[in-house]
Amino acid sequence: MNDKPPVTVWHNTAAQRYEATVDGFLAECDYVREGGRLVLTHTYVPPEMRGRGIAEVLVRAALDDARAEGSKVVPACSYVATFIKRHAEYQSLLA
Repeated sequence: MNDKPPVTVWHNTAAQRYEATVDGFLAECDYVREGGRLVLTHTYVPPEMRGRGIAEVLVRAALDDARAEGSKVVPACSYVATFIKRHAEYQSLLA
C-alpha cells in the first residue's frame, strides 16, 4: 500500500522554478530560458523531504511542460542529467 500523500507541483514563473511544499518544506527545480531551450540548473530537496520521490515529481513536471511547449532541454543539473539518462521517454527533449 502506498501511504505517501500526492505531491502538488507549482510552476513559479516569476522565480523560474518548479516548486513543491511538503510538511512545510520547499523543494525546487530551478531553470533559465535561453531562446527555445529550458536550461534546468538546480534541483533541491531539503533533507527532511528526501527519499519520497519529490525530486522526480518536480523534474517530470518541468520536462512535461518543456515537451508541451516544444522546448528543448539542457540538463545543467546533475540530477536532471541522470534522470533523463534513466528515462528514455525524455531523451528526445535534449538540446
